Amino acid sequence: MATELRRVVFVLLPGTHPGCLMPALSVLLSANRMAEELCYQIECCTLDEQSMRAADGLLLQPSPLDQCAPGFAQLWLVAEHLSASDQLPDWLASRLQQWQSEGVLIGGLEGGVAALAACGLLDGGQCAVHWRMVDEFRERFPAVEAVTQLFTRDAQVCSSSGGQASTDLLLAIVAQEQGQDLAALIAEDLVIERMRDGSERQRMPLRNRLGSSHPKLTQAVILMESNIEEPLTTDEIARHVCVSRRQLERIFKQYLNSVPSQYYLELRLNRARQMLLQTSKSIIQIGLSCGFSSGPHFSSAYRNCFGVTPREDRNQRRAQQAAEGTAKDN
Repeated sequence: MATELRRVVFVLLPGTHPGCLMPALSVLLSANRMAEELCYQIECCTLDEQSMRAADGLLLQPSPLDQCAPGFAQLWLVAEHLSASDQLPDWLASRLQQWQSEGVLIGGLEGGVAALAACGLLDGGQCAVHWRMVDEFRERFPAVEAVTQLFTRDAQVCSSSGGQASTDLLLAIVAQEQGQDLAALIAEDLVIERMRDGSERQRMPLRNRLGSSHPKLTQAVILMESNIEEPLTTDEIARHVCVSRRQLERIFKQYLNSVPSQYYLELRLNRARQMLLQTSKSIIQIGLSCGFSSGPHFSSAYRNCFGVTPREDRNQRRAQQAAEGTAKDN
C-alpha cells in the first residue's frame, strides 16, 4: 500500500540562518530515504519575496508564504531569536488560524515559538522555549506557559526548544504518522542513540555539566541553583548535604577548582546577566531576585565578574541590537 504523501512547509523568519532547519529537515529527508519512497514533500518559504542572506554569506531564495499552494499537512515557523517575531505581517495570524482550523499541524522551532505566541496560537497553553530565551519569552508572552522541556505536542500545535530537540519532535511525529518502525530506522540512520520524550528537560544532567559524578558536589550545586533569590551560607549547604564545611570546600577545590562561596556567587551573577540582557526588569529588581541585598553590592560584584556594571552591560547590548537592526534595514 502506498504511503500518503505529506507536504511540509518550513517558514524562515527574518534573520534566520537556513542551518536552523537542519535538525528537523534531516528527519524528513531520512524518512524518504529509509522508506524508499516519497513520504514528505519539503518546501521552504519566507514571509515576503526577499531572498535571505545569512551573516556568513549563505544565500537562500525561498518562495513567499502567501503564494504557497494549499494542501500542506504541516507548517513550521523557524527562527534563531525571539525578536524575529517583532515584525510579522498583519495577515499571518488569521492565516495560521485558518490553516489550523483546516487540520494543518502548526509548529514553532526555537525562536519560531515567539511567532506562534504573537499570533495568539498559544494563549492559555504551553510551549517549549530554549532555556537561554525563557526569561525573555515569559516577560513578552505572559498568557503562555513557557516550559524548559524538549518539546510540546498536541493535535494541532507543536513547539520545539531548538537544536536536537527539533529532531526529537519530528521523530515523534513521524512515529505517529508513519509508524514506530520507520522512526527507529531514521534514528539508526542519523546515528541517534535513543529517541527522547518531549517531557525530558533540555539541559544535560548536572553531573555531566560539572564533569563530575561526586554525589555531594551534585547535591550542593542543586541546592545553590534552587536558592538563587535567598542564598544559603556555605555552612547551611554543608549541613544539608551532610558533610563538614571543610569537606565541602575540599570537594569544590578538587572538582571545580573553586570554593563554594565563589562558585555560588558566579552562579547568581550569570543568572542576573541572563535576566539583565533578556528582560526589561529594573537593575535593582534583578539584583534582589539574584540574592544581592542592595544595588551597590550587586553592581560591584557584577563589575568584578564581567568587567562592566550592570547598566553598562545592558546599554552595550541595546546599542549592539540597534546597530544590527540598522544594518538589516540597510
